[in-house]
Amino acid sequence: MAAADADGPRRPWWEPAVLYQIYPRSFQDSDGDGVGDLRGITSRLDYLAWLGIDALWLSPIFRSPMRDFGYDISDYRDVDPVFGTLEDLDELIAQAHARGLRVLLDYVPNHTSSDHPWFVDSRSSRGNPKRDWYVWRDPAPDGGPPNDWRAVFGGGEWSAWELDPRTGQYYLHLFLPEQPDLNWANPDVRREMHDVLRFWFRRGVDGFRIDVINLLSKDPELRDEEPNPAWRPGDRPTDRFLWHRRSDGPQMPAILAGLRAVAEEFGDRLLVGETYMPLERLVAYYGGELPGIHLPFNFQLILLPWDARAIGDWIARYEAALPVGAWPNWVLGNHDQPRVASRVGPAQARVAAMLLLTLRGTPTLFAGDEIGRENVPIPPERVVDVDGRDPERAPMPWSAGPGGGFTTGEPWLPLGDAEGVNVEAQRDDPRSMLTLHRRLLAMRRAEPALAVGSWIPGPGDDAVLSYGREAEGRRLEVALNLGHQPRSVELVPGRWRVALSTHLDRGGEVLEGRADLRADEGVILEPA
Repeated sequence: MAAADADGPRRPWWEPAVLYQIYPRSFQDSDGDGVGDLRGITSRLDYLAWLGIDALWLSPIFRSPMRDFGYDISDYRDVDPVFGTLEDLDELIAQAHARGLRVLLDYVPNHTSSDHPWFVDSRSSRGNPKRDWYVWRDPAPDGGPPNDWRAVFGGGEWSAWELDPRTGQYYLHLFLPEQPDLNWANPDVRREMHDVLRFWFRRGVDGFRIDVINLLSKDPELRDEEPNPAWRPGDRPTDRFLWHRRSDGPQMPAILAGLRAVAEEFGDRLLVGETYMPLERLVAYYGGELPGIHLPFNFQLILLPWDARAIGDWIARYEAALPVGAWPNWVLGNHDQPRVASRVGPAQARVAAMLLLTLRGTPTLFAGDEIGRENVPIPPERVVDVDGRDPERAPMPWSAGPGGGFTTGEPWLPLGDAEGVNVEAQRDDPRSMLTLHRRLLAMRRAEPALAVGSWIPGPGDDAVLSYGREAEGRRLEVALNLGHQPRSVELVPGRWRVALSTHLDRGGEVLEGRADLRADEGVILEPA
């Protein structure tokens, strides 16, 4: 259902919403096997409603051999037993909807598992009807891979091609060899993958986060990658190339339009695309006159240096580059990136939270960031992810004690400091990180200026970032000290009252002319 705008027009539900990413195996275990599951998530829906988020996005829960933790799908129309059953998912969706929460699933269209029946058929012979559902090519003249493309995993050291001795051809895999790439140039593949979306939309799913959407169209000629002229010996091997040819190819507009058309069949369904792209290409994923996806993920708060001027400049560039009618979005953390509290420190993580939840656009909050969760050290004998992403994927600590309230068994990854950082300890603490998030989320809901208002750049420097948000003639000011020393910032003329401080101790203080900020402090100001 669309939400009412401050001025009356209807707008899509996701524009004022806050998305909350759940990594299912790490959120809540219901059966004591140490792995989170769908029933566990259902049991925590009251917490999510209490927190104040609007929609939960579940990382992959489809049937999979789990070589890449669900991003290697062997059946797009079933739930993996480790997480439960289709009926468990139906119940989760029904219970979420009863609480006013929407549910997004993770759609992985670029590749399947090598165990998927489509690929089993495809590799059985060159003449199999599903041969062209994947990307097969003859060896190069020297017998090696067809081109120099490298896999995303392996730090740039792994070829993206695997030789199949039985048929004498290579197949493309931009991730693990067990994750062969689908051929989206084949109309049959597109039709089948569109029907996958329809299957879940009919079960009540409210939208999808689309994994590595920019990889769905490759260079039709599969030419070698372009060398990166800035690369120098000693730089990361993966940076030796520009990676223009394996992604963002000429068929992207048609692919985006096709996905959007399927979503439009079901009304207000949301498509969010994972797109680690330069700004000018990122905004193109909204489509020409907006037939593309609704929200191409904007990861710059993860990727930029924690510098007020750099972030402020990027916000302004992003706002200016958005097509007419496009809605911005922001992401501070996810299952593939180090935790924000580890990247910028626990004190600055509070400032980061205020930044995320006061910028114009739809924010995505990664489960655990609301309690200041940091990366968890993983002993060598407990490592499970070949690409080093275990520390940010460690289970959610709900309480102190064995299992952290996450499981009655042995958690699949170490919990880390569940004694000092957990939901129960912070829930009733008026100065906690969790309380800060809850108050920020409540303020977003109460203030149209924060939910859907315009963004107005303000004064700042290398440490202070400031901006205004305005709707219905009411303006709020946000001032964020991204540094570790006290700073002050000039205010818009008038009298201002501190509505919220990241320190949670200045409510009601009246300011005029300038705002003095303590180290690692952000404030939201309202007219006094």
